[in-house]
Amino acid sequence: MLNFLLWLLLLILCWPLALLALVAWPFIWLLSLPFRLVGITFEAIFAFLRAVLMLPARILGQKPAA
Repeated sequence: MLNFLLWLLLLILCWPLALLALVAWPFIWLLSLPFRLVGITFEAIFAFLRAVLMLPARILGQKPAA
């Protein structure tokens, strides 16, 4: 909702820039998509490595930190 209100404010103050932002947003989203996928992949890899490294401690009965 806040983004929409900011866009409306931009539309009132400088409508060509607001329309450019409206048209360019899908292209910016498409360009950022591979970086998001890489981030998700690295997060999954690090979570898996942490689970593998902490497995002996969990088997021996250490409770995970909250």
